Amino acid sequence: MTPPARPRREELAREWMRAVYPTAYVPLSPAEIERFLRGLVDVIADAVQADPFTVEPVAVVGERLVKAHFNGPDTLQRTVEVLGRTLLFTPELEDVPQLPEKVVAILGSLSTSFAIAMRLDAFDQQEEIKRALMAAKTRAERVAKVSESRFREVFTTAAFGIAITDLRGVCVQANQALAEMLGTPHAELPGRKLIEVFHPDDREALAGKYRAVGAGRVDRFREQRRLVGGDGDPVWVHLAVSLLRDADGAPAYHVTMAEDVTELHLLQKNLDYQLLHDSLTGLSNRQHFATRLEAMHKSAPDGITLYHLDLDAFSVVNNGLDHQAGDDLLREVARRLKNTFSGEQAVVARIGGDEFAVVVANRPETPKVPQVVERITAALEAPMPSGAALSAGIGVVDRPAASWPVDELLRAANATLRRAKAKGKGQWQTYDRPEDTRSRTWLGRAARMPGALRDSELEVEFRPVVDLASRTAVGQVARLRWDDLEHRECVEMAEANGLSLKLGQWALREAAEAASVWSAGALHVELSPMQSRDEDLVATVKRVLDETGLPGASLRLYLDTRAMLDEPGDNAEVLREMGIALALSGFNGGQAELSLLGELPVDALVLAPSVVRRLAVEEESLPHQAIGLMISTIRASGYAVYVPDVPTPELAEWWGKREADAAFGPFTGEPLPGYEL
Repeated sequence: MTPPARPRREELAREWMRAVYPTAYVPLSPAEIERFLRGLVDVIADAVQADPFTVEPVAVVGERLVKAHFNGPDTLQRTVEVLGRTLLFTPELEDVPQLPEKVVAILGSLSTSFAIAMRLDAFDQQEEIKRALMAAKTRAERVAKVSESRFREVFTTAAFGIAITDLRGVCVQANQALAEMLGTPHAELPGRKLIEVFHPDDREALAGKYRAVGAGRVDRFREQRRLVGGDGDPVWVHLAVSLLRDADGAPAYHVTMAEDVTELHLLQKNLDYQLLHDSLTGLSNRQHFATRLEAMHKSAPDGITLYHLDLDAFSVVNNGLDHQAGDDLLREVARRLKNTFSGEQAVVARIGGDEFAVVVANRPETPKVPQVVERITAALEAPMPSGAALSAGIGVVDRPAASWPVDELLRAANATLRRAKAKGKGQWQTYDRPEDTRSRTWLGRAARMPGALRDSELEVEFRPVVDLASRTAVGQVARLRWDDLEHRECVEMAEANGLSLKLGQWALREAAEAASVWSAGALHVELSPMQSRDEDLVATVKRVLDETGLPGASLRLYLDTRAMLDEPGDNAEVLREMGIALALSGFNGGQAELSLLGELPVDALVLAPSVVRRLAVEEESLPHQAIGLMISTIRASGYAVYVPDVPTPELAEWWGKREADAAFGPFTGEPLPGYEL
């Protein structure tokens, strides 16, 4: 029995695959190539066995090989070798008559069809390349036309000016926008040197820039420069200049584009002015003044003098008339100050709501500080159009050391101004370094007080309130302490930094908590001015009593006399109804203060510490006699008199002879913390 033919054909296809696989790149795997060649083997074997025999079916084999990219230089040779050897000895074909002649004919037909297919494939590739080249050429021509059309459109219709100049700077082409920008007929621009249309101050610098671009040292440059229009006015433009090269890459032309930014430039100048000047008065603002101050301080050979002014009672005009009148007044003050210093090398500025500053670069003929202050005062005292007239507090820093920074100059002037205003309206003062150092130390400590309260650095101590008749303690008065600072200084600092109310509430709570567990008599607490005026005082006191358990009858509160004169309110009435004893502290004995005794439900008064200090350093005099008469009169009216801050036992005895009821102060020894009572 004859074995099946298919396995023999598969072996032939596998051997063919091994022969041609290395000869050409075909994007197929060996298995896929073998399946492809198996189909061609079938075509060849069928053609050999066909009767009648013809080679026509084999022509497709060469075509298919080329089409499948089996087109390497050795592909055909190896194909002929494999087929010529294997077809003659294939068992399936042994009985085919004239087998060698048929194999030769088949191989010839295969070779011919392969060669023809290769030639046609080459032609096809050439046609493809030619078509691609033609298409590319067509596209390039189309793009060039479109590009040229677009360039022409941009060149003629652009809102910004465009000029093309040769390397000598002569204008070759310019668009209508540039002509309109310059106010020049368009026909006059070609043939003209472009540098001539720029402002004379800019020409030299621009010529150097153009040369640098033409020489290839820089690719392009952008700058803001001025053109000169036909009317002679400058036209601010933003320039963009670049280089055009010829086909060989050599520099050929400059392209200059100019965007008109005149309005933007003017707007920027206006914004810069507004940024550095006060919008109401037109004077320099604080930022500009600081810059000018620094420059003048460094350059003035005879030094500078700095004046810091704060208008007195400006709020009276602003609120009494109206804000428009206030604005008019500020403008008039600015005008008068400028006139006052018109003959000097000076800068006048508005640096705050109603604050002004002037820095003068001193010269030999510059008036002395007192004369300048007199001129300022005279200028402000003259009635304004509204009928108002003003005075000003003035702080002066005269010829400071050159090493002073601007911030320190401004701070020193402000500090000096504040000390001048503390003396009253219309006062002036020059900088005093020792006083400034003391003041700055005090203010620095006042600024740190809130943190000290948070960190429990403040304490409440107690001094006995001594009955001057029996020399026995009838209670304890709460006093604040912060390191070396005693009660009065702590209260003054708290009033200065706005901590007075919070500190007073804390001190009241601390004192009441300590008093709730002792048997040392009534608790005396002196309230600060702010605390005395507090609308929530009653609620605060009630809350403290409820939280600590201290009876109201064990508490005596000292209300600040001056605060009660300003705003008596209803606090005293309600506190008295709660069983709390009340007194007036800081009592000087004036007529208005005496009238409070009949208006408020108080049963005692506490003399002002300043009265005690003044009498302690003077010999027996009229004030001593007067205070004795006042105490007698007040006690005869049913009020007790307390004396604070008594320094020595001798003075305590003196006050006892004047019939004062009780006293407290250093004469009893050092104050004690609550836990030691």
